[in-house]
Amino acid sequence: MKITGVKTFVVQPEHAKTVLFVKLTTDAGLHGWGEVYTVTGRETGLERMVEEFGQYLLGRDPLHIKHFTNSLYRDVAIKRGSLDFYSAVSGLEIALWDIVGKHFNTPVFNLLGGPCRGSFRVYGQPTGDAGDLPVGDPLAWGRRAANTVRRGYSALKFDPFPGPWQPHIDHAAEDLAVQRVAAIREAVGPDVDILIEVHRRLAPANAIRVARQIERYRPYWFEEPTPAENLDATVDVRRKIQIPVVVGEALYTKMEFREAFEKQAADIINPDVCNVGGILEFKEIAAMAEPYSVAVAPHGNNSTTVGLAASLQVGACIPNFLIMEYPVSWEPIAEEIATNPLRVKNGTISLPTEPGIGIDLDEGALAKYPYRGARRRSLLHPFEERP
Repeated sequence: MKITGVKTFVVQPEHAKTVLFVKLTTDAGLHGWGEVYTVTGRETGLERMVEEFGQYLLGRDPLHIKHFTNSLYRDVAIKRGSLDFYSAVSGLEIALWDIVGKHFNTPVFNLLGGPCRGSFRVYGQPTGDAGDLPVGDPLAWGRRAANTVRRGYSALKFDPFPGPWQPHIDHAAEDLAVQRVAAIREAVGPDVDILIEVHRRLAPANAIRVARQIERYRPYWFEEPTPAENLDATVDVRRKIQIPVVVGEALYTKMEFREAFEKQAADIINPDVCNVGGILEFKEIAAMAEPYSVAVAPHGNNSTTVGLAASLQVGACIPNFLIMEYPVSWEPIAEEIATNPLRVKNGTISLPTEPGIGIDLDEGALAKYPYRGARRRSLLHPFEERP
């Protein structure tokens, strides 16, 4: 069996993130899907990179996954390792695993050691209409959170900090963040887990002050409080607060996660299968986390349909899986483009049983959402009102 073709699809729905899917075909009639992620505005450049790296695969055996990724790391990464590079490798690697699973007529997790669980707890985000309240009002946040809980979720994540993003925020911004956390806790009650996102932007002093104020609301975690390039700052925060700290969305491959484990910077890691290096790299990172008693909560807000399916294949076979992010905004699109979409019921997703990564896409449906160009990204927080 040999790889015979690589095809890319840049998909841009009106009210959801732009993503890039990649499809590999073989001379055995099998195909595999992968998903690629990058920063807004770089989609076309990333598409060219995926197509370029796909040339490495033409005429090669899709079962030789480790040889492919190692070749790219050796020949290319040393010259231009970056988010785009690791994401391109990840998308192609996921597609290879999809082919391999179909070749052996089994889910990928059975090729990685077999399942440790039959379902996956997932978390959503505050969604829905807040009535006539201003979107920046803490009570509006509470209403949105309650909407998510009514949909069956027992955990939800949100970033309470007002924009524009900056490392040093004043007391007014800190107070507003605390008020939003308080409003959501009041709205959802004591039994729903609330996950605090910080997006790697605060200085340690600000992160510590806010964390200590919100501890009484029992956050499930405090995600990436400080910049990923300064793990010592994250270590400082973790040692001084009583909330579990998450690290990993912006770390790529085992090499970068090694430092996080050695420095004891995290209670939980959140690698993204679509940019960390793919399925096997994710599995190996999770294995590294085990002896450090670090849990794994796959990141999923940058990836969508295929990324979710690939994450679950890894989550199935690692003993330290904790919870999975679910891309709520993409749910209606996934229902349209996937022939067998993964569905959330009572805040969980059942273990997929189809061969490969467990999902397939409809190329005709993908064509309904052609790429129309880069979108301007607002510097305002998504819940903030425009002036």
